[in-house]
Amino acid sequence: MHFKVLYFIIMEQKNEHLENIREIRSIMERSTQFISLSGLSGVFAGIIALLGALTIFLFGQGYVKGSFYNNKMYGEEGFVKLAEQTEFVNFSVITGFIVLTLALLVAYYFTHRNAKRKALTVWNSSAKRMLLNLFIPLITGGIFCLILIQHDLFYLVAPATLIFYGLALVNASKYTVTDIRYLGFMEIALGLIASLWTGYGLIFWAIGFGLLHILYGLLMYLKYERVTGRS
Repeated sequence: MHFKVLYFIIMEQKNEHLENIREIRSIMERSTQFISLSGLSGVFAGIIALLGALTIFLFGQGYVKGSFYNNKMYGEEGFVKLAEQTEFVNFSVITGFIVLTLALLVAYYFTHRNAKRKALTVWNSSAKRMLLNLFIPLITGGIFCLILIQHDLFYLVAPATLIFYGLALVNASKYTVTDIRYLGFMEIALGLIASLWTGYGLIFWAIGFGLLHILYGLLMYLKYERVTGRS
């Protein structure tokens, strides 16, 4: 009888120790991972990207009908004039920059709101590590895309942005929810496919930055926010 009592006491202590270890591990994971990302930021960033792609498409119809970032840049009367091509490229770059700026602002708004509801700090050490690992590939990719434009390789810009963005997500996933790693893999794969069909770069760009973001954002919202009542 005494052995049974002793056995139960030992097992209870063991379970208590295991529970303490799990709690400590959970605290350590929260301290090293940025968990305030909101799925809604992905949804609205995707919508903004689709609007940006539509804007570029409508503007480009006057210069490169039937072509999306095409390496042959045909118009109704053959090759488009250099001035028109330059204007189209400049418009696309400016639109892309505006889309990026608006997407970052939306991401900050929803992330700040999500962190506030979870009683967390937005700008902490994990957030700094995540942003550092995110922006190193992003900035590198941005500079590389400018070099592509300088060499009149504009048709490779869309694939390059997708690939470098995917690498940035994979690199940053170590410091936030691991789900964004899979989004990064999809962006990389889409960018590689886009490099094979360069005449449809804008379509792939819209899928990668628009549709995939919306899908990812909805999944993250349902998984981490709506289910826990922290939307």
